[in-house]
Amino acid sequence: MGLLRRLRCRREVDVLSESIELTVRGMDCPDEIADLKRGFDGQLGIVDLSFNLMRGTMTVDFDPSTVGPDQIISIVKTTGLSATPVVDSAAPPDSQAGGERIALWLTVASGCGTAAGLVLALVPASAFHNTTWPAAIAYSMAIAAAWWHIAPKAFRAVGRFQLDMNVLMSVAVVGAIGLGEWFEGSTVAFLFMLSNWLESWSVGRARRAIQALMELAPPTARVQKEHGHEVEVDASTVVIGDRVIVKPGEKFPLDGRVIEGHTSTNQAPITGESMPVNKAVGDDVFAGTINQEGAVIIDVTKPADDSVLAGVIRLVEQAQGKRSPSERFVDRFARYYTPAVIVGAILVCVLPPLVWGGDWGTWLYRSLVLLVIACPCALVISTPVTIVSGLASAARNGVLIKGGEYLESVGKAEVVAFDKTGTLTCGRPIVEQVIPINGTSVSHLLELASAVEQRSEHWIAKAIVAHARDQGVVAPPCDNYVAISGRGAKAQVDGKAYRIGNHRFFEEENSCTPEVHEAMLEHEDCHHTVVALSSEDGPLGVFLLADSPRGAARESVEALRACGVSTVLMLTGDNEGTAKAVAQECGVTEYEAGLLPADKVRAIEGYRAKGKHIVMVGDGINDAPALAAAHVGIAMGGGGTDASLETADIGLMTDDLRKLPWLIRHSRRTRAIIVQNITLSLVVKVLFAGLAVVGMTNLWMAIAADTGASLVVTFNGLRLLRA
Repeated sequence: MGLLRRLRCRREVDVLSESIELTVRGMDCPDEIADLKRGFDGQLGIVDLSFNLMRGTMTVDFDPSTVGPDQIISIVKTTGLSATPVVDSAAPPDSQAGGERIALWLTVASGCGTAAGLVLALVPASAFHNTTWPAAIAYSMAIAAAWWHIAPKAFRAVGRFQLDMNVLMSVAVVGAIGLGEWFEGSTVAFLFMLSNWLESWSVGRARRAIQALMELAPPTARVQKEHGHEVEVDASTVVIGDRVIVKPGEKFPLDGRVIEGHTSTNQAPITGESMPVNKAVGDDVFAGTINQEGAVIIDVTKPADDSVLAGVIRLVEQAQGKRSPSERFVDRFARYYTPAVIVGAILVCVLPPLVWGGDWGTWLYRSLVLLVIACPCALVISTPVTIVSGLASAARNGVLIKGGEYLESVGKAEVVAFDKTGTLTCGRPIVEQVIPINGTSVSHLLELASAVEQRSEHWIAKAIVAHARDQGVVAPPCDNYVAISGRGAKAQVDGKAYRIGNHRFFEEENSCTPEVHEAMLEHEDCHHTVVALSSEDGPLGVFLLADSPRGAARESVEALRACGVSTVLMLTGDNEGTAKAVAQECGVTEYEAGLLPADKVRAIEGYRAKGKHIVMVGDGINDAPALAAAHVGIAMGGGGTDASLETADIGLMTDDLRKLPWLIRHSRRTRAIIVQNITLSLVVKVLFAGLAVVGMTNLWMAIAADTGASLVVTFNGLRLLRA
């Protein structure tokens, strides 16, 4: 229940409420989200608000008897933003691109006006009689272009008795004009507008990265109708159970199960797997993956909006709304930082003239420079860009992270705990050895055993049938099949009776001959499951089965230690012998066996009590309590099952354990870039603040430094997209 509480943080709404999703133009950073929350604060009929910065949308749950969609859109307008209802929630909103283009043109206009003013100011006075007024007009146009975007936000902030970046910049520009510094006022307006556009562009790039995920699946599907007739339809109209034909080289439009043909698929776009995966009848395929070899027909198992790919996109979009510790720190810092800067600027303006008799104009100018350089643009933008880039990069590598908090946290891992079955092992037992008795050949033994077991759905039966098929053995039909739950099965093959089962089954049937007893007793250990096959004439042979470790298990454990993880352990409900054998094969030096789910939780809490940062890796269902108890829970995805999308904090889209050390390195790289960005932003602020007080810098140099820092932290954060 703790896991559900942590994953479902959105509060329940009244069953009578309705919901509307709106595309909000201009919602490019957390500041706009804060404005919207304040705009809706105290509004009657508003039940709940949620925001998706990556899509630029907000969802409003409301009481239709009190407020309607038109009123909600009007409330959005009071914040200076505009909203339109989302018609198709599956389609990416395009209005954000339009807002980004408008901001770009305003930035270009402001830059051109500033450049024109500078040129006109340098023209000899004889050309215009007075060069001041043409340059002033150009500078005014540059300021007006920037203020078209900045001033409304500044006025709204003042109306709410708040001092944000827009207010700081506006005060600086007005002050520069009042001092006759038109060039510097124009430069401040232009560079601040450029900084705003860069922020919008960086968010837009992350949005486009997510849109690229949305475009992985083709928009249409080739559906097979009656009598083999093919019809190409919109993929969103295909329903569960439809048969879809996918030719070589095409992408699968929907999730499904192969019912005809065989091929290999490139699943890298969804799961991050580098090697093609063979697909035959009965295998699952995923929307957005590429059919490489043969034409296949699939039976659709999920609609378009519920596919694995759709789940990936939803998780990446929603993850950005969960603030990481670094983001929360920056938000808190900026909340107190801006008022402190205002007070500091006032003191710089007033104290020197009053106490030391300084020139009022000189110290007013220096206070304006201090306001400009203190603007926390680079600091505020540094962390969100890095987090979003890290989340998008992880998704493209087959790792779904449900928020920046977990992206940062997983890199702190000191202890990594693994479940055994389905995590360190494949979770699918295989036949390790076939031991004939009484002169029976291995091929004949496999033929008879697979004939009896082909009717069963038990995991042992499936393993024996699969092993026989791999050995090229064709099972004959069987008759009069009877399954004995928990023990074995009986059937007739070519009119002759056979039984297959465990030791207990043969003893209960009074058919445990000395040969069967000796053969089974010899191989019954804590690492193997043993079943025997006998006919009415006597025993025929014994099968040894075991759940084998994943191929990359040992490599991954060694890589985790190389990453600095001090403790790698295994928590399992199996007995001591099985746990010891698997641990040795996987290179795990510490393990705890015979654990119930509650025991696993106590083991994890024990490490937490010691101050250790622990990550739990499990199958996403049975290990839910342990996943919730750890600092970070990671679910094995099994090729993108619902378990990996709905449980734990992080889901691996494949069963490749090598993604774990990659994830830890990726997390640490993300945190390192965040530290770099915050440090750079603060160092630039402190350095230029000192220069401003002693009069060694000016307005345009201050804003250029701030914009330069914004550029550096933006591109530094976007580097993660190439990870």
